Amino acid sequence: MTIGEIMTSNPETAQITDSIMDVASMMRDLNVGFMPVMDGNTLVGCITDRDIVIRAVADGLDTANMSAGEIMTTDLQVVTPDTDINEAAKIMEENQIRRLPVIDENGTLIGVVSLGDIAVRTQNLEQAGEILEEVSEPSQPIRPPEEMAA
Repeated sequence: MTIGEIMTSNPETAQITDSIMDVASMMRDLNVGFMPVMDGNTLVGCITDRDIVIRAVADGLDTANMSAGEIMTTDLQVVTPDTDINEAAKIMEENQIRRLPVIDENGTLIGVVSLGDIAVRTQNLEQAGEILEEVSEPSQPIRPPEEMAA
């Protein structure tokens, strides 16, 4: 089975100049945690709900006056519609990510595929569970020294 068979086509996108607040509002309204970021018609990055919290809100930054381009991830892993789902799953696992932009032969964004797509649309719950386990590898929280001594 290929990514083209299970991807979400024509995803909503943000522009690199959109404010973080506007991107967060779009994500809320669309009920998504991932938004591809475009510069015109070119895919240049992505933003997750976690990016917004960690890179802006937690630091008290002014999300109404900061652009998506200031916090987006630019080191993108992408797949094509012809990519086998097992290969996409491996990319997710190796990079600890849950979503991948799907591009055509010209590099144009045409879709997004998520770990959930692999699980639900292929009914391969065992494989999705294994990937989720790898993607969700726990990290040690950073704690203040006084809390660690307790």
